[in-house]
Amino acid sequence: MTLYQPFLDYATSYMRSRLDLGSYPIPEGFEYKSAITGKGKHQEEVVTTSHGFTAPKLRQIRAAHVQGGQSLQVLNFVIFPQLNYDLPFFGADLVTLPGGHLIALDMQPLFRDDPDYQAKYTTPILPIFQAYQPHLPWGGDFPEEARPFFSPAFLWTRPQETTVVETHVFAAFKDYLKAYLDFVEQAEPVTDAQSLAAIEQAQLRYLRYRAEKDPARGMFRRFYGEEWTEEYIHGFLFDLERKLAECSLS
Repeated sequence: MTLYQPFLDYATSYMRSRLDLGSYPIPEGFEYKSAITGKGKHQEEVVTTSHGFTAPKLRQIRAAHVQGGQSLQVLNFVIFPQLNYDLPFFGADLVTLPGGHLIALDMQPLFRDDPDYQAKYTTPILPIFQAYQPHLPWGGDFPEEARPFFSPAFLWTRPQETTVVETHVFAAFKDYLKAYLDFVEQAEPVTDAQSLAAIEQAQLRYLRYRAEKDPARGMFRRFYGEEWTEEYIHGFLFDLERKLAECSLS
């Protein structure tokens, strides 16, 4: 069972139809990783594959896809804009565990408390968010410290039925991705030095938070060990800090 492969396939072909898509380098050892979990009859192979792209205006488009049988399916798909655009991030966390599904979809704002920014990037997608509320109701508790990193159109839901993931969640994923690429199409580069500095700081704030609080850390450590996990998180999933350090040295 590969519940989220259709999501990844769709995103890749849709992006190719709308963007001049290139490949983003994936550090050695991260493109494919597998481990055996459980004992005896309950043994499962857990396979993690990584996918990376880049495009004009978009610094890194990347996906981590974990497949571990029926009770473990994960797709983490994130788009990071170039630092000279004020675009939000596109984030999809699609998680299936023994207890059910956890779905998070959003365009994560750089400046959540700026009304002009919200008017530009959140207001246009609120109708999409509202259209899915009857099928994908609010998923309940969410860490208070995470709130600044999500928009008012944050789709956070815990469907019990897999068919809901295959239908309503998939449809929402497509609609959010289309709306995001519409924003990308319209985006103009930022040239003002103060704004550029604010964008870089906002991106770093988000990445540091995500790297520090990555909910997959425990799972990856269990399967692949601590060293691989930390390098994967900082060297591929959330690599901006690394990349900036490399630029300043060169």
